[in-house]
Order: sequence, then C-alpha cells, then structure tokens
Amino acid sequence: MNPQSCVNIQKEWDIVGARQLGRDIARKIGFGTVDQARIATAISELARNIYLYAETGQICFEVIDNMDHKGISMVAIDNGPGIDDVSKVMEDGYSTSGGLGAGLPGVKRLMDDFDLQSEAGKGTRIKAVKWVR
Repeated sequence: MNPQSCVNIQKEWDIVGARQLGRDIARKIGFGTVDQARIATAISELARNIYLYAETGQICFEVIDNMDHKGISMVAIDNGPGIDDVSKVMEDGYSTSGGLGAGLPGVKRLMDDFDLQSEAGKGTRIKAVKWVR
C-alpha cells in the first residue's frame, strides 16, 4: 500500500491545489498529457462539489502499483448533506448548481473505475481510479 496524499477542501483555492497535486502524481507515474488533463478535470469536479455542497472535505490520492497495473486512485470524502437521489445526479445534464452539468457522470466517463456512496445527512464518498494505458 502506497502512502496517501490528501488535500483539504475548504476554500475555492483548494480546488486548484488538489488539481495540481493530482496532475503531478499522474505525470510522475507515467500518464500522458491527455490522461493528465482528464484526471485534473475529474479532480476539479469532485473538489468543486465538496466546496459547493459540503463546504469542507478532502481529496486523497494514492498510487496503485500492482504487478500488471499502475494507476491513480482518488477518494473525495465529505460530511456534507449527502446526495438524496444518486441515480438523478448520475444523469447526463443534471445540475443543481446551474453548471454545465458534466458533473459526476463526467467524472465517471473520464475515469476507469467509479464508486459513489452517499447517505443523506451524513456525507458522500466517491472513489475514482484511472489506469495507465
């Protein structure tokens, strides 16, 4: 198990910090520029959701280095209001913030593995993994 690097998300500027850290890790483990951009976009979306809806939370990164696979795991955790209707937020074009609506479905498309767990009133945990091709 590799050590985790975490970024606390409390203010808008933290979104940039999380994005930069994730992109740096991705570059170091061998992702090309296109996948680095995909990862950075996914991080931005996850961090922005924490900032907008939960106010505080964190994104943790971990390098996955199995014998045949190398990748980056990102876990976004918050203790915010949670998501009432997970299937609704996973619909393309759905947006509660008036944004572009790429949202969580966009994160799922950009990454290889995606897992969302949320409980109303308790918070949300999203894990996303991208594998080096």
